[in-house]
Amino acid sequence: MLSALIGRQKKYARTKTTQAKPEVPKGMYTKCPQCKKNIYVIDLISNIGVCPSCSNHLPISPNGRISKLIDLETFEEFDKDMTSANPMDFEGYEDKIKTTMKKVEQKEAVITGKGMIKGIETVIAVMDPRFIMGSMGSVVGEKITRAIEYATDHKLPIIIFSASGGARMQEGIFSLMQMAKTSAALSRHDDTGLLFISVLTNPTTGGVTASFAMLGDIIISEPNALVGFAGPRVIEQTIKQKLPQGFQRAEFLLEHGMIDCIVERKNMREELYTLLKLHIKEVSNGGY
Repeated sequence: MLSALIGRQKKYARTKTTQAKPEVPKGMYTKCPQCKKNIYVIDLISNIGVCPSCSNHLPISPNGRISKLIDLETFEEFDKDMTSANPMDFEGYEDKIKTTMKKVEQKEAVITGKGMIKGIETVIAVMDPRFIMGSMGSVVGEKITRAIEYATDHKLPIIIFSASGGARMQEGIFSLMQMAKTSAALSRHDDTGLLFISVLTNPTTGGVTASFAMLGDIIISEPNALVGFAGPRVIEQTIKQKLPQGFQRAEFLLEHGMIDCIVERKNMREELYTLLKLHIKEVSNGGY
């Protein structure tokens, strides 16, 4: 009798441990890198990529950002089919580009075009940190330059959302050339009295920071965005000093006069509209 009871207990134990545990469907949740809490993806999407627990601004796709900024059915994309070559014959670069294209479902690390923000026509460029860290290669630089030149030729303001790890090392000097090219285009745009609003998102670093990202007539940042040229660790190792708390974050930059304001993502469309409207009013009154 005892052996029969033990057998039943063992059978029960086997049944209990082998029962399938309920599985969470893949992609239903994601973890916030700041507060480490799991976020229901649908809630994250409805909150424009901002963590509902700690308000951390997570990366979002250029199309997702554009859809929240530009009036419905007014966006016209520029240079949609432009793709990178491999000018330095860097081993594995073509495969990396193809893999990234498939993963993020776009052809480069920036989308450019024109559209309306509450009825005001503007040119817009939005970088994507998911595409090889938003690195600036020859195509990224060319697309941004063409967008700036279009804005200049058509007397339109331009808004650029930066998100980048810097120059794309696989393209060598061709990548570094984009810093001068984009800056020169912005200089011509500025000479005509047109408005350039630069919006810095996390992260904006390297050659992008050292060129067009910091040349805005108005420079806005999203909260807690990392903005700088070299990273904090590299700087500390170079100067052999401990950096201040929050160094290179948006709030530190605002305190030290490097940027004009910090705007939460949910308020960005209204803020940009206000700035565009003020610029139009100033120009109509004979300013600039």
